[in-house]
Amino acid sequence: MEKYKVLVADPISQRGIDELVNEKSLEVDVKIGIKPDELLATASEYSAIVVRSQTKITAPVLEAATKLKAIGRAGVGVDNVDVETATAKGVIVMNTPGGNTVSTAEHAFSLLVSIARNIPQADASVKSGKWDRKSFEGVELYGKTLGILGMGRIGTEIARRAAAFGMRVLAYDPYLSPAKAATLQVNLIENIDALLPEVDFITMHMPLTNETKHMIDARRIGLMKAGVRIVNCARGGLIDEAALAEALKTRHVAAAALDVFEVEPPPADYALLKLPNIVFTPHLGASTAEAQESVGIEIALAIRAALIDGEIRNAVNMPNIDAKMLAILGPGIELCEHLGKFLGQISPKRPQTLRIRFCGKISEYDLTPMSRAVLTGYLQHIGGAEVNSVNAPSLAKSLGLNVVESKHTEQGEFTEWVEAVVETENGTCSIRGTFFGSKPRIVMINERFVELIPNGVVLMLENKDRPGMVGHIGSLLGQHSINIASMSLSRDTVGGCALTLLNLDSRPEDSVLKSLLADPAIVSAKVIEL
Repeated sequence: MEKYKVLVADPISQRGIDELVNEKSLEVDVKIGIKPDELLATASEYSAIVVRSQTKITAPVLEAATKLKAIGRAGVGVDNVDVETATAKGVIVMNTPGGNTVSTAEHAFSLLVSIARNIPQADASVKSGKWDRKSFEGVELYGKTLGILGMGRIGTEIARRAAAFGMRVLAYDPYLSPAKAATLQVNLIENIDALLPEVDFITMHMPLTNETKHMIDARRIGLMKAGVRIVNCARGGLIDEAALAEALKTRHVAAAALDVFEVEPPPADYALLKLPNIVFTPHLGASTAEAQESVGIEIALAIRAALIDGEIRNAVNMPNIDAKMLAILGPGIELCEHLGKFLGQISPKRPQTLRIRFCGKISEYDLTPMSRAVLTGYLQHIGGAEVNSVNAPSLAKSLGLNVVESKHTEQGEFTEWVEAVVETENGTCSIRGTFFGSKPRIVMINERFVELIPNGVVLMLENKDRPGMVGHIGSLLGQHSINIASMSLSRDTVGGCALTLLNLDSRPEDSVLKSLLADPAIVSAKVIEL
């Protein structure tokens, strides 16, 4: 019987450890708080490593871990794991999606209550020997309006609790369908700027992406009503902390509560620490006995299944299929994820239906892994890197997104292809891919033929079809030292609208896009990252 050695490097529940220890094929080392040097020196011994957020699985560790087959993260985020290097090394990275939903929702709501009634400050005052009732007058939640930014699993749980307290709930989530919002009994607002002046409390439950970084900044704080209260238990960086500090000083923001920070732990000179009207907790959203036991058991079972049975659960970096089928579908799965990622970055907001269509020999197989790859790529633009092939369907369901898979016999220009179409109230957006030999290509975008390598950074332009445009675009990019790797051009009619797609060696800054759009012949410019 082959023996596998497993390292438990961070604290997980004893029941989770027991699940590993009780398996005869596993030899378990529990080394909580293992030092980086020791981890690097001993990494070659282990077939699996279990972590939470403290231990970092870096590229050097992965290079040294020659026997490593699986990494288990007892939690949702995998920021402390170099997933790209792990994938290149053939190491499965698994997490525990959903295990801390209730705990995080309850913590956020506890902070909401705390800043409404000044509970931490009043507690500190009494303990210091004072009896100052007047200074800690609070406000009721009943009858107030709560704004929820992000209506995923946690935002949904918050909405339920707010309703029980008699609060009116406004929600902003560009990917939540109106029908789903109605079932949750929340009022869906089209944009953040329209929501902010209406609410008394704000709670944030969105991933940190390029779009959401500092989504609450000085300008948006200025849109809020005086006396607003803000809670962030999602991700550090969603709030511009310098702008928040100024608003707390002037009391335009009456109070705030943070469980997450741009730098963790915050530095000693952290400006917000000096303010009396803010409450801090040290990233405790998932820190309940129930959540830790749940994720500990869940990740232990996933590690055991991967090592003993070859079964993949909750994989972040590969589909949940056996090795034989993966060899057949692997290239198609990669293409599908690229199609989804591309579509997620160009399609309109508020999707209602995602249609995934297949044609050719590939249709003979169970296409669930490929459909999930499209869905995963598409939703990662919404939910961040935490979205994987396991939790993508549940996220789609929570957003009210209907996913339809179909097989077709018509071939047209290509004998085999995969197409993804997003349908919204305002129209559709589509993308189609195929293989030229073994090389994946995007061959159609919104019914227009193109030929694009689905990799790296892509600049997509819509421009008027006129002489000199290609040279003008190339010259402007060259002025900013941006190299063009390949180009695809498509136009509807002579002199009409052209679609220009450029594979670039580096991402252009926003200033470059502004320079392009300064030309009235360029209608739109968008950077796609694959």
